[in-house]
Amino acid sequence: MNKTITVLAMNDHAEAMRVASGLTIFGHHVNCIFTDRQIEENQENIENAELLEMCEITPYSLLEDPNIEKISNEDFLKIIDSSHEVMSI
Repeated sequence: MNKTITVLAMNDHAEAMRVASGLTIFGHHVNCIFTDRQIEENQENIENAELLEMCEITPYSLLEDPNIEKISNEDFLKIIDSSHEVMSI
């Protein structure tokens, strides 16, 4: 059974993006939401952002970030509510 899984990127953005991308291997729909700070623009994060794009994962942020679409708290709660699993990384 395919699930909807949400990865909350809280402490290690690079690892959260890698995990989110990996979960798509099993056919799951995956969300990746950045919750704590803007993403640093470094080579590792750029490569992982490209990986998200290849896996057709649109990242979201709870904070203003020039590189990621911001979602409202209401939309965040809807995504969490519709998820089968939520992971914090």
